[in-house]
Amino acid sequence: MSLVDVWLPYGNTEVCLRIATESFLGMIQPNEKKAAENPQEEIERSLNEPIGTRRLLEIVKPDDKISIVVNGAEDPSFNLMILKSIVRELNDAGAKNENINVIGGYDPLRIDAKKIAVDPWHDEMLKGVDLTDHNYEAENVINVGETSFGTKVYLNRRFAESKIKVLAGLLEPHPYLGYSGGRGAVLPGVSSLETIQHNLSMVTDPRARPGSLEGNPVHEDAIEAARLVGVDFTLNVVRNRRQEIVKAFAGDLDEAFKKGVRFADEIYKVPIDVRADVLFVSPGGFSHDANLYESCKGMNSALEAVKKNGVLALVAECSGGYGNRTFYEYITKFKDSKRVENSLKKQFTAGGYIAYCLMKALERVEMILVSALPDYYALEVFKLKTAKTVNEALRYALATKKNARVLAISHGNVTIPIVKQP
Repeated sequence: MSLVDVWLPYGNTEVCLRIATESFLGMIQPNEKKAAENPQEEIERSLNEPIGTRRLLEIVKPDDKISIVVNGAEDPSFNLMILKSIVRELNDAGAKNENINVIGGYDPLRIDAKKIAVDPWHDEMLKGVDLTDHNYEAENVINVGETSFGTKVYLNRRFAESKIKVLAGLLEPHPYLGYSGGRGAVLPGVSSLETIQHNLSMVTDPRARPGSLEGNPVHEDAIEAARLVGVDFTLNVVRNRRQEIVKAFAGDLDEAFKKGVRFADEIYKVPIDVRADVLFVSPGGFSHDANLYESCKGMNSALEAVKKNGVLALVAECSGGYGNRTFYEYITKFKDSKRVENSLKKQFTAGGYIAYCLMKALERVEMILVSALPDYYALEVFKLKTAKTVNEALRYALATKKNARVLAISHGNVTIPIVKQP
């Protein structure tokens, strides 16, 4: 019997899964895209060649008050790179740094959601620029209207009252927005708690999933909110699975985002012929598998690749334990996903949402966890079977699923399997 070695990211290393060749359907991973030779130049190229609108330096007047919302990476060097490019463009238009306000956008799914690495942004080009994080609980907000979904849109007053409004950040798969980027810098980025909660009351809609925009109420509500306030310019940056910048899309709120999404689809959406009986999923190594909470963020996508009542083996180091207290509390408090869904409609919490994703998975498949998480938490709290190694997990899966066909996903938190014949 011939065997194939399948290497899966695990923490800062990899583990080897050995599968019989005749049982292995293949490895699913984001499609390869070569990184830009010079990321800074690629960002500046996009600013020079905007999609659907004029260049930023042609829009801005010297005395304009300008707000830039950055929904970026947790890597400060990335945030600094995109900021420097935008500020240089504004300076070329005659804008003064003291008239430029940079706001770190809010992301409910970050454990430390209020913080977006602003401290390292100190740079000579940014001298005089005001750098702040958005506080979604602040009372200094302004209402700019109401969406067709009934969301009253209250936004950061300084942003809403700026003459020029710019959005910048990453465009990549998002658990319920479909893709991050663009409108996400407004809602939830600079929105009030009331506005965010109403938007995220729709998070359990089956169309609110990674890579899904059409009919996705969370996305459509957010785009309406961004249109209400009036956005002048956007910058969306797409990376490959190694988190290297590949391409940037700047310009109009809708057109630049849509073109960026089409490009991102080419990377992250991966067609498969059939669903597997047994699926091995690595979130992608550290930091995607730093804890169980982070590791479950790609659960909605992964489930597309495995049959109902199949086996899903989650290969995630979880060196930081379960990772989110609310996640733990929802798992212990609620007996099934329907009760969590009802709770999320009343009040969204990030931990509750990830608990919902895990519960939905457990109701559909049998799950095995290969990790460093103590068995007490895995077995007693989160109701997951455990295995010490990936090959032990495979032996268990094959014993329960005769003649099983096996798939593997190497970067589960950014991979969107698309079944050719559902």
